[in-house]
Amino acid sequence: MASAALRARVRRPALLNKLCKPEDLLHHFPNGAYIGWSGFTGVGYPKLLPSALADHVEANNLQGKQKYTLFVGASSGAETENRWAALDMIERRAPHQVGKEISKGINEGRIKFFDKHLSMFPTDLLYGFYTKDRPKNRLDVAVIEASAITEEGGIIPGASVGASPEIIQMADKIIVEVNTLMPSLEGLHDITTTELPPRTKPYQITSPKDRIGTAHIPMDPDRVVGIVESRLPDVTNASAPEDAISSAIAENLIDFLKHKVAHNNNHPPLQSGIGNIANAVISGLAKSGSFKNLTVWTEVLQDSFLDLLDTDNLTFATATSVRFSPHGFKRFYARWGEYRDRLILRPQTVSNHPEMIRRLGVVGMNTPVEVDIYAHANSTNVSGSRMLNGVGGSADFLRNAKVSIMHSPSARPTRVDATGVSCIVPMCSHVDQTEHDLDVVVTEQVCIPPFAISCVC
Repeated sequence: MASAALRARVRRPALLNKLCKPEDLLHHFPNGAYIGWSGFTGVGYPKLLPSALADHVEANNLQGKQKYTLFVGASSGAETENRWAALDMIERRAPHQVGKEISKGINEGRIKFFDKHLSMFPTDLLYGFYTKDRPKNRLDVAVIEASAITEEGGIIPGASVGASPEIIQMADKIIVEVNTLMPSLEGLHDITTTELPPRTKPYQITSPKDRIGTAHIPMDPDRVVGIVESRLPDVTNASAPEDAISSAIAENLIDFLKHKVAHNNNHPPLQSGIGNIANAVISGLAKSGSFKNLTVWTEVLQDSFLDLLDTDNLTFATATSVRFSPHGFKRFYARWGEYRDRLILRPQTVSNHPEMIRRLGVVGMNTPVEVDIYAHANSTNVSGSRMLNGVGGSADFLRNAKVSIMHSPSARPTRVDATGVSCIVPMCSHVDQTEHDLDVVVTEQVCIPPFAISCVC
């Protein structure tokens, strides 16, 4: 029986007739199925179905015998796909992941992982590149988390959009987990669906606050095979605290922005990656009195963006995901009415679109594994061979930004060496961004253009 909360969120009553328990839907996931999940950077992912499937595999000793090809816009929740990796349930995975178990499976060769720029992945999925060997050239099933469903059957996403619109377009069957723990985030999203050439249309956006789509993801209700009510939160970690190194990097970068990028309080939109350095930079902008009328065009918003919003120096931000800490989500939901008019979440095809980044003159800021004296950057492979997470959207931004910045500690400590491994090297062991893509390198020591790196190393 549907709860009062679920009845209020599912505004198409016929879909309530498809209300199920997760274990009732396991037959839609035969061995070898191609599955798409919602989610981006560990938020907005389905929680009940993946856990029920893992429980089934574990209870029936099917480890390594029931395996799937899994597509997620970017990383999912550690308690879901990381558990799948530990149970040997993943045959293939794309395009970006985070978690010790899944990276272990990739580096041991048990999981076939292929990396892809996040702006390109959803379109390539629609082209059928990843499903060309399937009978219908489609995904078998999509599992999508929603905060509500409209009268037309459209999905109102939660804390991320990612590749959900394209995954829904490509799926034969759809299962929706309606999360009634979070508030309905209706009005936060600006959804466009992807059309392939020759029908592709330009995105009519000239400012981060421009809306061009709908507040929901269109969905064919006839393809829905189950509705599940969820009351589980996104499992995120507390924000990594600032340390002396990240604070020094932020200070150098903010000084550069102040003197080299800003002109008469006319700032280009900012893009920031994730991690403690990115948090320190945005936190520094919030504390500085030198930056007014800021806008943001990025992939992911972290806790420090809430600080920046609270200063009123950030007028508008757009992303494809809000990845807050548990405290940050509590703060976000408590003040949702205040933030909603200054935020938009878009599909990753738009947030990471090269033409949009270039047109808006975005300043891109990301953290690499290493940078060399030629200004190549390695964002994915430790020592050239051990995969971390994937290239993500760093190249989308660095190759197309008005100013492309890599910020990194000069060295990273290891378990056995307090000084650690140098992040500024003679030649990168693996190259994701070439010397043609990078404009500025910032460490705790110095902020320099790439042509000067060899002079200060």
